Amino acid sequence: MSRAGTFEASAWRRRGDMALRVVSAIPLGYAVASLWAMAIARLLPGARSEATIVASLIAFVICAVAAMWAFAARSGWRAFWTLALAGGAAGTIAWTSIAMSGRP
Repeated sequence: MSRAGTFEASAWRRRGDMALRVVSAIPLGYAVASLWAMAIARLLPGARSEATIVASLIAFVICAVAAMWAFAARSGWRAFWTLALAGGAAGTIAWTSIAMSGRP
């Protein structure tokens, strides 16, 4: 492969990594924050309305941290899989809470 071909492949690799980071930061970060808000609201004691408000405020922080992590991670794939696992953990907690105690 020529030097120009190597440079071109490297440029496409960087663009793909950046695109994956953007996808991890925006839609996946939002999904992770939403899942954690649901899980935290289910686990907090007290009135449901107060637990929902507190969980929503915490979700704003989680969304910001997820976006920062997406661009601070070593690679785009590491950011994607870390956030996917964090969302999976939150979804599991919320689903288990609903399955054990019902909807309300």
